Amino acid sequence: MTINRRSFVKSSVGLAGGMLGVTAIAPVFAESLGRFTRPLTVGVIGCGRQGRAIVAELASFENVQLVGLCDTQPRRLTAAKRRARDADGYATHAELLETATPDAVFVATPTHLHRSIAEDALSGGISVYCEAPLAHTAEDARAIVKAASASNASFQSGYLARTNPIYKHARTFFRSDAVRDLVSMQASRARKTTWRSPARDAAQDKLINWRLDPEVTSGLAGEWTSHQLDVFSWYTGRFPVSVQGQGSVRLHDDGRTVHDTITCTLTLDRGEPITCNATLANSFEGTHEQLRGTNAAIKLAETHGWMFKEADAPTQGWEVYANRQQFHHDAGIALVAGATQLAEQGRLGEGIGLARTPLWYGIESFLRTVSEDAEIECTAEDGLRSTIVGIKAHEAVTTGSTVQIDPAELA
Repeated sequence: MTINRRSFVKSSVGLAGGMLGVTAIAPVFAESLGRFTRPLTVGVIGCGRQGRAIVAELASFENVQLVGLCDTQPRRLTAAKRRARDADGYATHAELLETATPDAVFVATPTHLHRSIAEDALSGGISVYCEAPLAHTAEDARAIVKAASASNASFQSGYLARTNPIYKHARTFFRSDAVRDLVSMQASRARKTTWRSPARDAAQDKLINWRLDPEVTSGLAGEWTSHQLDVFSWYTGRFPVSVQGQGSVRLHDDGRTVHDTITCTLTLDRGEPITCNATLANSFEGTHEQLRGTNAAIKLAETHGWMFKEADAPTQGWEVYANRQQFHHDAGIALVAGATQLAEQGRLGEGIGLARTPLWYGIESFLRTVSEDAEIECTAEDGLRSTIVGIKAHEAVTTGSTVQIDPAELA
């Protein structure tokens, strides 16, 4: 639903800008971040790069004890235990769940292994934070949603835009006259990396390089682009009805069949296009999303965001306090919460950007749900829909054809 201009200005001027950092949040709220009403015990299942990142972030939370780590690879488990010496190590998730009996677990294993772990934890009343995408097949993703629905424990999908303060507040601008009617959306994720780790034999290669295994991977479209497609679905409340795709190996000619560079074009039900590019062959411009409207465009880049107003767009009042950054021929407005007060104090720049990583806010949101029964910001159903769209996009890339997306599949 679109917010009218009068209501939007009334609620935003002096209170909240579109893209903000924790330094600009009201002091009471800022002090509450990372503190919970009751102590929690947690485990981390999967100690690869993402699992170790979760372990590192957990160290900053009060009243949260990491009691168990799990990985089938001893070297990875040892590396994770160096970061959390008080946590016990387990070779299987079943051992962790039965022995450590945590309040909650973070599932950071390869995507195709999520289902059984999530089902086992949820059936035992243990809350689950599941990295996104939920699964590599629609069947497994739906099974996870079914397990979450049947459990009295909490479940949060790891699409981090929904818990990111910048993205949450930018969404209020998008759904107002500040941006107005949707024109198009674009996303790009570029990182020069291989997705391949050295292995001692063929068996280990298949295990650790699962992203390059056509039998279990959803490729760049599922593993990366689905996160950005989730931003667009969350902002618009709508989903693509079709997707075209193409891909190729542009750099990593090492025998892989999974593309290292892809382009997807998706179409919403009213014809608006979404263009997504992802590559492992170049890192220019990193990760960002753009949403163009008839009054303005919004650009989001994980920890920062900007608004680019059209020359004929109406002035809404808050612009006078905004910092501007030049992007070639365009001036981007970096919107800040509490802009009036910060400007009076000469501290306007302090509100730009996130104070912590996007992952930290995702973890904080989940732990608050477990501890205080707070609202789940990215539900299993949210994760299901974006996971399936990512799988469909991967299918389009792999086949080079147009793939239809039946709305009933996302229900």
